[in-house]
Amino acid sequence: MRQAVIVADAAGLAAGYALDAFLGDPRRWHPVAGFGRAAGALERRLYRPDRAAGAAFTALAVGVPVLLGAAGALATRRRPVARAVLVAAGTWTVLGGRTLRHESEMMGRALRDGDLPAARRRLNHLCGRDPSVLDEPELARATVESVAENTSDAVVAPLFWGAVAGLPGLLGYRAANTLDAMVGHRSDRYARFGTPAARLDDLLNLAPARLTGLLTVAVAPVARGDRERAWHVWRRDRNDHPSPNAGQCESAMAGALGVRLGGRNVYFGRSEVRPFLGDGPRPEARHLRRAARISGAVGRSALALAVAVAVGRAALGRAVPGPDRNGRVRGALGRAVPRPTGVEDRVRGALGRATPAGVASVRDIRAGASRVGAGRGRAA
Repeated sequence: MRQAVIVADAAGLAAGYALDAFLGDPRRWHPVAGFGRAAGALERRLYRPDRAAGAAFTALAVGVPVLLGAAGALATRRRPVARAVLVAAGTWTVLGGRTLRHESEMMGRALRDGDLPAARRRLNHLCGRDPSVLDEPELARATVESVAENTSDAVVAPLFWGAVAGLPGLLGYRAANTLDAMVGHRSDRYARFGTPAARLDDLLNLAPARLTGLLTVAVAPVARGDRERAWHVWRRDRNDHPSPNAGQCESAMAGALGVRLGGRNVYFGRSEVRPFLGDGPRPEARHLRRAARISGAVGRSALALAVAVAVGRAALGRAVPGPDRNGRVRGALGRAVPRPTGVEDRVRGALGRATPAGVASVRDIRAGASRVGAGRGRAA
């Protein structure tokens, strides 16, 4: 039954990915938006400008979805079909790959048409930079960087945690990532309160971001990219970014597209200067469709790995048998090997002879114990 449930997790991940690929985000009543409203209400109750309050807020806002996911997993532990449906719904809810690719393509279309006002309006769908002062190359750069980073945040990382931890992993990761977007950025209000959410998101993305970088290098040829160049740029520039994770994704994308990312980013009320990643020209509209194609290929590769991990867990469960109904462990040939009692095991070891398990009577055990005690007395 345990193996069937794990296979159901794998089937649910695949079905949820398919739903996102064909349908995209739900147009109304999106659960992540509902979570954001609930987290906002909780923030208003708990906010204080210190990290302790931020830690309590993060623990509650992430802990509740994890507990809900664990309750759902527990309720369906003997119902594989229901488990697959639940995991599929959760996966569809937390993924955002289709929307990400759509926004990249729409931005590319606006830039190709020379419609800068439309392009600037679309940028807010991808990131929090101030678009009012950005020209075509900077709008294209912001889009490529956002697609690269969010391929990890909205696709690879949810699949990774879904494969590793099932439904609680899916919901817990999305909750933490949403909190980071809400309170994890640098500002006067969230300088301390938002630190725990930002650190948790960094921690949860350590492995997925590096996996995203490697997969981007691997799939570079799908968008006429050079795999060797992508590998070189990723290894050289991935740790130059101030974020422990964003540089892993952005450097690989820069190498795959043959462009240079980084520079001055203008946000509302502040600006940051980022190191350059990659070699070549600044991105243009023509690069956005290629970035979307790479993002899609990375997502499909991550899905294949996630399903393989889940199925591998099921295979491992079959290879390591547990006790049967009578508490006996099945041997390698499938025969039941009686499990000796602790007292009998100790007596046999002390006497130094092999008494068949389950044969010795209580009288034999007591006699053996007396002989062991006498021997100890003489030795003393």
